[in-house]
Amino acid sequence: MIASSDTPPDLQSVGFLLRRPREGDADARPRLGRHPDIYRMFGAGRSFPGLFGHGEAAAWVTRIAEHPAAWIIDQDGLVGEVRLDNINRADRRANFAIGIFDPCRLGKGLGTAVIKRVLAYAFDELALHRVSLRVLAFNERAITAYLKSGFSIEGRERESALIDGEWHDDIMMGILAADFDTRRNAPGNE
Repeated sequence: MIASSDTPPDLQSVGFLLRRPREGDADARPRLGRHPDIYRMFGAGRSFPGLFGHGEAAAWVTRIAEHPAAWIIDQDGLVGEVRLDNINRADRRANFAIGIFDPCRLGKGLGTAVIKRVLAYAFDELALHRVSLRVLAFNERAITAYLKSGFSIEGRERESALIDGEWHDDIMMGILAADFDTRRNAPGNE
């Protein structure tokens, strides 16, 4: 991949690396497939295909490579992606998105650690004031990780996602730079 001034840096942390795409990622991504329980949390229905083809993988790698603030989550290999979307420099805000595709990596604190690392980059390096997200109300694992990372629940968008013929709510969450700094500097907070 060719770096430019708009290319975000790799972000190292204890136990994982947030990095730009590299050779071999398009071959590694299909091995993770589309686990039905994980993709349901993204809003996919039961009929969503479980296979992730090489063409899709190549397009996925290209999207991350061309994105101004997206990384592959690498924990002994590719396990997911994380992004700051719709960065608005004037209002100093962005939207957050994360996907961990390997079910063996869930529930072990990886998501929370990745969220905190990207928030540190957003507030310290990009000087953002606010980061927002939306999450399906039934995605309790993600909501817990967001709350642990300092996000606050700001509202509920009722019946905003139609999945398998049923309406589901989205939870709107956000965090301000000052809130993140307060949590980060609190005694006992790693």
